[in-house]
Amino acid sequence: MSGPLAGVKVVEIVGLGAAPFCAMMLADMGAEVIRIDRRGGGEIMKLVEPRFDVMARGRRSVAIDLKKPGAAEAVLDLVAQANILLEGFRPGVMERMGLGPDICLARNPRLVYGRMTGWGQDGPLAQAAGHDINYIALAGVLHAIGKPDEPPLPPMNLIGDFGGGGMLLAFGILCALHEAGKSGHGQVVDAAMAEGSALLAAMNWGFKAAGLWRNERGSNVNDGGAHYYGAYACADGRCISIAAAEPQFYTLLRQKLGLDDPVFDAQHDHRRWPELKARLAGIFKTKTRAEWCALLEGSDVCFAPVLDWNEAPEHPHNRARGMFIDINGVTQPAPAPRFSRTPPPAPRPPSAPGADTATALRDWGFDPGRIDALCASGVLPPHT
Repeated sequence: MSGPLAGVKVVEIVGLGAAPFCAMMLADMGAEVIRIDRRGGGEIMKLVEPRFDVMARGRRSVAIDLKKPGAAEAVLDLVAQANILLEGFRPGVMERMGLGPDICLARNPRLVYGRMTGWGQDGPLAQAAGHDINYIALAGVLHAIGKPDEPPLPPMNLIGDFGGGGMLLAFGILCALHEAGKSGHGQVVDAAMAEGSALLAAMNWGFKAAGLWRNERGSNVNDGGAHYYGAYACADGRCISIAAAEPQFYTLLRQKLGLDDPVFDAQHDHRRWPELKARLAGIFKTKTRAEWCALLEGSDVCFAPVLDWNEAPEHPHNRARGMFIDINGVTQPAPAPRFSRTPPPAPRPPSAPGADTATALRDWGFDPGRIDALCASGVLPPHT
């Protein structure tokens, strides 16, 4: 293996959403990740081929029935060799399986134990079920997304699950791993999606305190309120985006669009924004998206076409950068960021749940007789 995390060993207790995304990021960067899967896989992935489970790429799958006697001890033997364990269950679930932090850190005092939840390990909501939209709602973030005269618009599950969740956990884990390298001691990383979502809005909280952020949805610079920062429909029904916030960029936008009317001088007068947005909407509907690209793309107007899922991988810039890759016929985002000296290898395809059970366990020091005994006891699937 190569990559900046080559040599780092990770045990991932399989979950949904944020935790697998964190494990994917670590594997993308060269970490050796064993994915402890449910026997037979989760309910969602039973519906599709393993190759479509993009977030499972880059790691081998070991199927273990964690409810069977002896299962926890098998996992602890993996934990003893690992740098990192990560899990995404509700608080207390790992403890009930005999795999809580105290037990794992007793077996491996240098272990970084990463925990991913929606609400955190404690607090009044710690045991409540939830999803991305609930976490970003409580964090105050969802309120700011959407049109002012409509309910908030769910931004897929990008903010809570992946930005405020998986990426936050990956950051926390690597911080703790760095510290363990100096102190020789591991620790627990408590990553909560609600808290990560709030953290992503740090700039906006500063603006609010300074009186520069209004509490009404769709009334601010970057939430759809400003005429110079948003998306507009074109003559062909496709859309473009502009973000001419700085004075020099706004001046260039006016020049390229021929906006000589003095009414556009009031760039930051939010009382005029609805009128100016309507004016720009009319202008952008006079040309097709391709025509606007020919005029504006690549300039300092801060412009990009709004590409759909079919178009984005084919854009010349994205192709030049290798932003998307193909693995077993599945187009997906490439690992990021880039490294000049230790680039990671191309990710291996996702494994079917349990497909690597015997080989992965042998590579981590389990002898064949023990593997056979675990299969016979039902901890492992038969014939692995």
